[in-house]
Amino acid sequence: MKLSPHFTLAEFTRSDTALRLDIDNSLPPQLTNKALEMAHLMERIRAYLSDLAGKQVPVVITSGYRCPALNTAIGGAGQSDHQRMMAVDFRAPAFGSPQMVCRALASAVNSLQIGQLILEYSSWVHVSLVVPGKPQNRIITRTASGYNVGIV
Repeated sequence: MKLSPHFTLAEFTRSDTALRLDIDNSLPPQLTNKALEMAHLMERIRAYLSDLAGKQVPVVITSGYRCPALNTAIGGAGQSDHQRMMAVDFRAPAFGSPQMVCRALASAVNSLQIGQLILEYSSWVHVSLVVPGKPQNRIITRTASGYNVGIV
């Protein structure tokens, strides 16, 4: 199912861990609207990075929706936004490293309507949808030793 011009539902639910452990990571129908919202956020991010780079910048989804069993299997946070289809992890190698992507996006979290922007272990970028009224550190770096505010 195509969610937007550049993103499919299959990209948001694909998981090597789910395949290996025979976990059904199908998106529940009640989360379809969140998947559409997330796809539109990813389209805005893709367009923004492409504009900055002056060329098309494909975005590679590394983790989207996680059913509770999958979230537990990978050691995800109990309240992970991934379980509500409100977060995506990705890379954009044609733009640069995950740190470069985060630095580029940090100044645009409000205009792009990014709830949280997290550089995780210098390996991937995590973005989530805005949750009205939810206080949160919006720009974070996660390392093996913990969390830091800002992109470090």
